Amino acid sequence: MNKATSPRYERVLILAPRGRDAVVAKEILRDAKLHSDICLDIPELLQQLHRGAEVAVVTEEATRGDIRLLASWVSSQQPWSDFPFVILTEHGGGLERNPAAARLVNTLGNVSFLERPFHPTTLMSVVQTGLRGRQRQYECRRLNEELESRVAERTGELAAANHQLINQIKERENVESTLRQMQRLEAVGQLTSGVAHDFNNLLTVVLGNIGFVEKGLAEAGLDGKLTQRLGYMRAAAERGARLTDQLLSFSRRQRLEPRPLDLNETVVNMRDLLQSTLGGTTRIETRLQRSLWSAMVDPTQLELAVLNLAINARDAMQVGGSLTVQTENAVVGPPLRPEEPPAGEYVSVCVSDNGSGMSEEIRAKVFEPFFTTKEVGKGSGLGLSQVLGFAKQSGGGVRINSRLDQGTSVHIYLPRAEPETAKVTAAPLRAPWTGAPRSATILLVDDDNEVREITRAMLRELGHVVLEAGSGGAALDVLQREAGIDLLVVDFAMPGMNGAEVVRLAHGRQPNLPVLFVTGFADRGGLAGVDDAYIVGKPFHYEELASKVQFALRGKRAGNVVPLRR
Repeated sequence: MNKATSPRYERVLILAPRGRDAVVAKEILRDAKLHSDICLDIPELLQQLHRGAEVAVVTEEATRGDIRLLASWVSSQQPWSDFPFVILTEHGGGLERNPAAARLVNTLGNVSFLERPFHPTTLMSVVQTGLRGRQRQYECRRLNEELESRVAERTGELAAANHQLINQIKERENVESTLRQMQRLEAVGQLTSGVAHDFNNLLTVVLGNIGFVEKGLAEAGLDGKLTQRLGYMRAAAERGARLTDQLLSFSRRQRLEPRPLDLNETVVNMRDLLQSTLGGTTRIETRLQRSLWSAMVDPTQLELAVLNLAINARDAMQVGGSLTVQTENAVVGPPLRPEEPPAGEYVSVCVSDNGSGMSEEIRAKVFEPFFTTKEVGKGSGLGLSQVLGFAKQSGGGVRINSRLDQGTSVHIYLPRAEPETAKVTAAPLRAPWTGAPRSATILLVDDDNEVREITRAMLRELGHVVLEAGSGGAALDVLQREAGIDLLVVDFAMPGMNGAEVVRLAHGRQPNLPVLFVTGFADRGGLAGVDDAYIVGKPFHYEELASKVQFALRGKRAGNVVPLRR
């Protein structure tokens, strides 16, 4: 059958094996400028039909033999095709005169009967009618193919749009989930930082008074059970101070002192500490990458983070477990979880164990503060929260890989130090003030009465004259009234007017007035640029306060003023 999309010319096939019917029909069609080919039998007709034709003129007697092959070709036509046959008959097409006509209609389908003898015009008319019908079939096929093409194209577009929409929905769900997690962590972080600040105020009062009681007992020559109990109280209070450090680390409000650091050297130096902490039954292995980049990180906080991960790993392993600490350079892509770092170059330290691992359900909660799978009293649930807070505050992130019964790997990603920065050696630590203390007039500003009282007592113990104010406004009034104030000791976090605002206004009146900040947490924005020597963190010890007060007073004699970013 004809498989061409459109004929190059109209071709008529003639099958009339007897007499001169074939020749006569060909001449008539030639006069009508129609191309025709004569076939000798049914097989040749089928061959020509496969090559392509538009109409077939067949004598009735040519169909009286076996035409099953021709019937098979007719039935195998494509849906758009209904090939036209013109049957030259001697008895017409009526069933009453030609019973065979019904068989031919059923077999060939699209049949027109022309009774012989016929006029040439009649033959041309019937053939041209068949040609026009065939052309309409071709046009229907073209329109159908065009429609199918458009439908397929539109279906593809809709499928692509649907796929894109599904991806956008999934991406949006991921973003919303990440946002909810970040908002929850931020809300908890704000809560914990506030709790830590208030708790540090309480610990300042507790530790300060314990110090005075210990000093009084020592001066009185008393010792024994009472002193021992005071030691227990101090140890418990200092343990509480460490807990608040963890809370501040999670809320990313601890004060970091990042510098270029070789993590390989840090891991090597920590090996003895890790071994003593984990015990002799735990095997420790280190895998250190050569040519490791320098990381920009606070060394002390990094050691605490690694130690936290090691302790968690120990608790997840049975006796005789294996711990691996690994370093490597890492180039990471966009984060898939809120705890992961942004895309960029990092130095990674990874702590891995072969312990119990964790399920995906637990994996989703491990960074929430106070969440723990340990027994009551075995852990605070702040270990991984502290690690995450430290990593995020350092400009990196954390990634966890874990499978049940196969172990856990925690990667800490720390920002790569710039090559120029890495070459700069760390500044030497500021030497503590060892000169003889001198008496000074100090303005103490703190909104907490108990903290202010214990700080005032310490300062007076050091021999200073102390003026007090319970708010920023009251402090400015004192500065307006009193002359000769040598030092401003101010709490950073106060309601209404915070310490930084008090200092700005105070410097507007006395530009050379030295300042010492006392704070339960060091806000990175508010105290950016302030040297750590001018910051006393709560809870503080008597010796630390004495040293930093004397250092600030020495700075006044040298003409130094605390820089504060506006």
